[in-house]
Amino acid sequence: MNRVGYGALQLAGQNVWGPPDDPESARQVLRLAVELGVTFFDTANAYGPRTVNQLIGQALRPLPEGVIVGNKVGAVRGTDRSWIVDGHPDTVRRQVHEALADMGTEASELTYLRLVGDTPGAHADVPMEESLGVLVELRERGLVRRIGLSGASPRMLARAQRVTPIAAVQNRFNLIDRSGVRVLADCEAQGILFVPYFPLASGRLSGHHALTGPAERLGVTPAQVALAWLLRRSPAMVVIPGTSKPGHLRSNVAASGIAEDLTEDEVARLTGLVDESKAALDRPTAAADGDR
Repeated sequence: MNRVGYGALQLAGQNVWGPPDDPESARQVLRLAVELGVTFFDTANAYGPRTVNQLIGQALRPLPEGVIVGNKVGAVRGTDRSWIVDGHPDTVRRQVHEALADMGTEASELTYLRLVGDTPGAHADVPMEESLGVLVELRERGLVRRIGLSGASPRMLARAQRVTPIAAVQNRFNLIDRSGVRVLADCEAQGILFVPYFPLASGRLSGHHALTGPAERLGVTPAQVALAWLLRRSPAMVVIPGTSKPGHLRSNVAASGIAEDLTEDEVARLTGLVDESKAALDRPTAAADGDR
């Protein structure tokens, strides 16, 4: 698997709502990602809602061999465009079927259950085990192949594993926000894929002083250094930077080629920007996932 994936959140309209201004350009970006060797795509029913999954289906159906789309269920959008946790079994089941229809595929290679949002839904008190039970049922029917978690604390990961094996965890983690570090350690120890969202901290890393030296030495961008650092930080990482621009996509994918060019001193300095022993949160509180 190419460890630089693609986060598709930015392909929706403004505020991740509705279609983009130029749907064909969005489809071209998705096709370009495949041409560049991207094998892991990240999306969610809530993006649009459903808009981004439909674009993926239009652009990539049938999915090329070896390409994995990680789709998140368990969240809906309010009329005010808020992100609402809804893990009710009926919602989870409906969203899996919607995603299969939107992407034109018979089975989901990876479906995440989303566990955090900025607005509790009417069914926010549904136990995680009930929501996961639906995904287990759908896996037994051949509609889901792997199950993941989005926004999991170490305790939640352990609870989930009592229900089903977990293939991937998606939590917030980047150069200046290490709040997913405890669950990252658990993923490393157990061979679980870790997919950091906001890998570029929503663009806030572009002028960070610690990135400029390595970027100038290597003749690359600070964003590429930030992605390369994530790849060096842990072999469990698959990063999902998002963009709607072909040039940025090419730059992001190229970051995998410079990861080993960072010196040990540069990696150590970047890692040392945050005291990870104090950065860990038991439960992430991000309002939205993906990388904007």
